[in-house]
Formats: sequence, structure tokens, C-alpha cells
Amino acid sequence: MTLRHQSEKKVDLSMSMSPTHRMLPSHGSTAPTLPKPEVPQQAVVLTVQDGLPIMYSDDTIPVSAVRVVHPTNPVAPSRNHSIVMLYVPPHAEMALHSHETEETYVIISGTGTMRRHGGDVEVSRGHFIYMPAWCDHGIKNTGMEMLTILLATSPANP
Repeated sequence: MTLRHQSEKKVDLSMSMSPTHRMLPSHGSTAPTLPKPEVPQQAVVLTVQDGLPIMYSDDTIPVSAVRVVHPTNPVAPSRNHSIVMLYVPPHAEMALHSHETEETYVIISGTGTMRRHGGDVEVSRGHFIYMPAWCDHGIKNTGMEMLTILLATSPANP
């Protein structure tokens, strides 16, 4: 495989990767556990406007979310994971909670405090936060703009 850098030099990737990267055959996949469908599957291209707006509970208002890829969204009905946009207004928060699903937050915009056992951590755009199953976690918007978070769970939360 050959790539061109901005300087127009060719970079040959077939010989070796850098010490911090490695080539994974078949993207590191193990043997399939689901049979490949006879009819090719189509990728679904959508926006947050195609998602399902939700409120988690009375305790979380005014925090809201949009289930973009989720078993409950007929536009993109996933089976094994979910992708949700979470919106936390200034000074709002989600209290410490836990659930069976693994979860990852990606901070898209805004600033906040990730609440967790072991101490709170300040977060902002570009931070990834991984939470294993049953990990207590919460988040508070400490800024003056909307804290927008891309949230991924596996399996999907109900």
C-alpha cells in the first residue's frame, strides 16, 4: 500500500508500520458468529434529525438525548450497539448511575465534570470516556454552552 504525503513523497506501508501501529489482518476480527446474509446489507446514512428524541427520566430533565442508531429507531435499528447524542444544558447534570451496558462518551462540544468513583475529572471537546459495565458515572455541564456528547453503548440500553 502506498500513500502520498502533502510533500508528494511516497510512503510505503507494505513493509512495516510504525512501532505504535500494527496491521491487523481482517481488521482483527475473529471467526463470524452470525452467518453472512444472502442479500447484501445496505449502510444507512442519517443525521441526528433521523433519530428518536428521548428524556431518560424526570430526574434527568433538562438533559435530553436523541437515539440515532438504536433498536427502537426504525431508520437505523441496530442489534448489538447504540449511538446516541446526549445534550446537557449549562449547569444541568446527570447524577451518578450505572447499568449493565458498556458505554463510551465522546465530548463533541462544551465543558463539564465527569463524575466517577475515584474523583471527578474535567472534560472538554475531544475527550473519550470509557465506562465498563456497572461503572458508576455521571456528568455535569460546568460551562456556558451546551455540553454535547456522542454516546455509544454495547449492547444498546433499553
